[in-house]
Amino acid sequence: MMKRADASQTRRRREREGRLAERVAALWLVLKGYQILALRARTPVGEVDVIAKKGRLLAFVEVKARATLDDALQAVTPKAWARIAQAAAVWTARRSDLSDCDWRYDLIAARGVRPLAHIRDAWRPDADAW
Repeated sequence: MMKRADASQTRRRREREGRLAERVAALWLVLKGYQILALRARTPVGEVDVIAKKGRLLAFVEVKARATLDDALQAVTPKAWARIAQAAAVWTARRSDLSDCDWRYDLIAARGVRPLAHIRDAWRPDADAW
């Protein structure tokens, strides 16, 4: 059984890895022509890891640091996507300058030393199953 101190250290290490993955993903998006509007955008209903804009498109991006792309895809449940969508709606409601933008929900998987995987349009609010 893992001691509390060990579990706490593991949790802190994973949190650091996740934050680093979010910063790397944001930089990667900038290199792809996106403007980063927010990192770790917190709202009363949830958080969005990265909010990026390219032209008239807003991308609400969930970043997962996992060993494989499949692990990253499975790490974001439909319930989590719904929470991200609610957070996106709350965040965007505060920004009238973005009211004419289209929305998309993306996933970026950070997979160790391998290149990032960017899954555009990874989820849709009206989809019955993900």
